Amino acid sequence: MKKALAASLLLASTLALAQTPYKDDTTYRGLGGKDGIERIIDTFFPIVLADPRIKDTFADFDIKQVKVRLVEQLCEFAGGPCKYTGKYRDRTMDGVGTVRDMQTVHQDLQITDAQFNALAEDLQLAMERNDVPNHIANKLLAKLAPMRRDIVTK
Repeated sequence: MKKALAASLLLASTLALAQTPYKDDTTYRGLGGKDGIERIIDTFFPIVLADPRIKDTFADFDIKQVKVRLVEQLCEFAGGPCKYTGKYRDRTMDGVGTVRDMQTVHQDLQITDAQFNALAEDLQLAMERNDVPNHIANKLLAKLAPMRRDIVTK
């Protein structure tokens, strides 16, 4: 519970601190580079899909495609060489439909603060299971925190 509270407080307190693009690759290296990020995401999705607080949110999504985009996004946000395209197409991400930004992708999902925090907790757990040092995990969470305003719509 303390970790959940810490993650929530960290996310809330760092909104103004995070900016992209990130030029310092310390976080990227601390995550294990792109291979490490892929391992984290491979650990993350089974946790998310088993989490009763948020698993239903992902029911209609192409998880393989979400994983690709999330690896790309975390790699860039961590200071790695990847570029996050953010080019999502319709809810199933099947390549058909209008390209939408982060806010548009999430607007119909009615994501709450509790769901956003649950996802952050699950990411933190995935990083722990991949032996990511706490200071590196906290840096990544701080860089992702500003997305809250585009994702939380309820």
